[in-house]
Amino acid sequence: MKEEIKKIVEVLRAGGIILYPTDTVWGLGCDATNEKAVKRIFDIKRRSDTKAMIVLIDNPAKLQSYVEEVPEMAWDLIEMSEKPLTIIYPQAKNLAANLIAKDKTIGIRVTKEHFSKNLCAQFRNPIVSTSANISGNATPLNFSQVSEDIKSAVDYVVLFRQDDMSKPAPSSIIKLDKGNLFQLIRE
Repeated sequence: MKEEIKKIVEVLRAGGIILYPTDTVWGLGCDATNEKAVKRIFDIKRRSDTKAMIVLIDNPAKLQSYVEEVPEMAWDLIEMSEKPLTIIYPQAKNLAANLIAKDKTIGIRVTKEHFSKNLCAQFRNPIVSTSANISGNATPLNFSQVSEDIKSAVDYVVLFRQDDMSKPAPSSIIKLDKGNLFQLIRE
């Protein structure tokens, strides 16, 4: 796995798009600070750039690099969460402009899954994570469900977990705002 992660990091640093297993479903990923790479993912998915995509990071301490002010509640939610949790934060910063929603929010998930956590740690930048499907089509729960259109459009297809036939659930989504105001988007 170590050698493959090294190869993936090279692809990401060169502005490439990867097809990879995340802590939830198979996803498309790129450097979340690279506007051209983010645009390519929107193009591959045939998705409007007004629809949000999330990013993965490996450590909660990195949140402060991408969010102006992390609401206090976020730290407890991340620590106590037993399943993957995406939190939508106000006032995103230091990310590709076309990744940040019009209201200046960004969805970030601190991954606890071994592969994606190691990938994020080695890359040292946040990684876009969006389902590996054409917009409007079913989300592929495992590699065998990823369409050939998607596979042929990326720069690197991760080998790890291609034979895993489990059916993971998507993450929970909570939107946080200043003053610890929150809204449950998806349980």
